[in-house]
Amino acid sequence: MPKLPAWAIEWRQTVPAALVAGAVALGACLAGNGALAQQGPDLVATDKLRVCADPSNLPFSNRDKAGFENKIAEIVADELKVPVRYFWLPQGPGFVRNTLATGLCDVIIGYASGADIVQHTNPYYRSTYVLVVKAGGPLDGVERLEDERLKGRRLGIIAATPPADHLLRLGLLKDAKTYSLLVDRRYASPAEEALADLASGVIDGALLWGPIGGYFAKQAAVPLKVIPLVKEVERPALSFRITFGIRPDELDWKHRLNDVIRKRKGDIDRVLADYGVPLVADDGSPGAEGNLQ
Repeated sequence: MPKLPAWAIEWRQTVPAALVAGAVALGACLAGNGALAQQGPDLVATDKLRVCADPSNLPFSNRDKAGFENKIAEIVADELKVPVRYFWLPQGPGFVRNTLATGLCDVIIGYASGADIVQHTNPYYRSTYVLVVKAGGPLDGVERLEDERLKGRRLGIIAATPPADHLLRLGLLKDAKTYSLLVDRRYASPAEEALADLASGVIDGALLWGPIGGYFAKQAAVPLKVIPLVKEVERPALSFRITFGIRPDELDWKHRLNDVIRKRKGDIDRVLADYGVPLVADDGSPGAEGNLQ
């Protein structure tokens, strides 16, 4: 992965790392094309909802439209009274530059707020990193990474994600097993690999982004407990608001999408609950679906 500029390194500490590479690429694209922001409003299709998505990235999206972002796209399209059309591209370096920034699609359904690389709608959910452990096991009941019961335990961690900084601070990283961050999800699934290792006893717990951990824990070979990490006080933050990502200065489009989020919040929340997404309230406490078993 190319060396990130200083601003991107700082941002990387506060935004789920899976979104960083594509966003940095979009920043480079916008820097070289100052006219894009002025052209933005003319790029939005009026007869269809054009969605930028990964064709193999469950639980978020796939070509079979089985991810929760696919379901949310259908809700948006229903409210706008237009069909959904996808532009598919595996996520990774160049994803945003080659989708949203080129005008081939008009919205990314899941994008972490907190950076000015794209324009954000209002957030439609907030989630957090989670600790996944065996239900009824020795770590069931741990709620904070500072818990003494984690000393000497082998935890699974996705490389370069915010929980890694906390493990380093607490002296837990030396015993951790690291899984790759940037992979082609058509061929690899680090979260599923980590949970398989947890089920077989290779690791004692897995630290995963909540929507990923909540979804795959429900499919594990043994009963697992998903613990939202909402009690950490040290930085970097572990919870993030998730928005729709759109091109800069498309204000009319932003207002239309915000109206959809407001009107269809109940439908969106039901989809998130169905997929096991741990929700976090604005005060940092678990939401209605925050405590998963």
